[in-house]
Amino acid sequence: MMEESGIESTPPTTPPPPPPTTAPASGGVSGPQTSPGVSAFAPGGFSSPVPPVALTSMQSSAPPLSLSSPYGGPVLSAPPMGPPSTGFSVSAGYDITRGHAGRTPQTPLMPSFSSASPMPGIITNPMMQQPVSGGLDVSSPITFPEDTEDPRVAADDSAPGGLWGFIKGVAGNPMVKTVLDKTKHSVESMITTLDPGMAPYIKSGGDMDVVVTSDKEVKVAAVRDAFQEVFGLAMVTGEAGQSNIAPQPMGYAAGVKGAQERIDSLRRAAVIHEKQPVVSVENFIAELFPDKWFDIGCLILDDPGNGIHLETFTQATPVALEHVQQAQALTPPDYNLRWSGLLVTVGEVLERSVPNVSRTDWHQAFTGMSRRQMIYSAAKALAGMYKQRLPSRTV
Repeated sequence: MMEESGIESTPPTTPPPPPPTTAPASGGVSGPQTSPGVSAFAPGGFSSPVPPVALTSMQSSAPPLSLSSPYGGPVLSAPPMGPPSTGFSVSAGYDITRGHAGRTPQTPLMPSFSSASPMPGIITNPMMQQPVSGGLDVSSPITFPEDTEDPRVAADDSAPGGLWGFIKGVAGNPMVKTVLDKTKHSVESMITTLDPGMAPYIKSGGDMDVVVTSDKEVKVAAVRDAFQEVFGLAMVTGEAGQSNIAPQPMGYAAGVKGAQERIDSLRRAAVIHEKQPVVSVENFIAELFPDKWFDIGCLILDDPGNGIHLETFTQATPVALEHVQQAQALTPPDYNLRWSGLLVTVGEVLERSVPNVSRTDWHQAFTGMSRRQMIYSAAKALAGMYKQRLPSRTV
């Protein structure tokens, strides 16, 4: 079977020695007759004698020898036994087709050579040479496309519509604005819960500037909370104004008169300028039904600059008839302001007759709702009506 395939099965020393011939060498070296026992596999299937002297020369930096078969077979180029020692540089521009008959190898890896030296007198079959890991550190000449930066990600600050355009776009997004407003409101709520006294400072400012015609905190704080709730930011301060009527007004007309007189007194005294928005609060008692009296608060907003004048009232708090009669009895008949009301207020009467009741906030004891809360509710309605009537640029 081996004879039919053309492969010699007998040892290489059995054939008779061939006649001496001279093998032309590509490097100008001619080798003598090969000694028996040394053979190389040729493509034709015959062994070609190689002189022992050529083994030593092939390990040097000389180019490979081209040997011709003495029997007229094809020419065999003996490869070097190791990497060349001179004239070889490893770089990225190395020609990978070198040594492959002008054809590109199937793998970008360069063949490396084993560090083990071959046995003396034996020529290694070039077909058996395999790349060995850990050989020469040769960079592959094959390049791959580099990743380019996505132009949609990179933002040029100097170009129009760059970073600043992005920030403006985000700031103008309604959803982002809503989230920011909710976050701001949550932070403010936390701060005002821990320290309620911080609320006037956090929400003070803006274009809304309102003066309350009183320096009493129960009125100023209620109006401030209401306007800051409606407008977000509002500067609300208090200035003491004179009503020029009886301390306890009686009837709606007296209540409105007292609230308006407080505004006029501040303008006449030049405490506020003539176009300053002002809110005035005045409480009075009124007999809505026979022998049924109620305490009511009148709120007036006056804004001459925008031509706005509004009036509203707080909820009515019942007052016992006997307490009204005591206040009437304590007022002299010749009191010069009797036309507008009484000299003694209902709060003073309750403070004298009912234990643990204050003249300034007796509403809490009788209804469970403080006077400040009542003024706040009416002031919030007043601020809402005021906001609807203001020009859009002012809101």
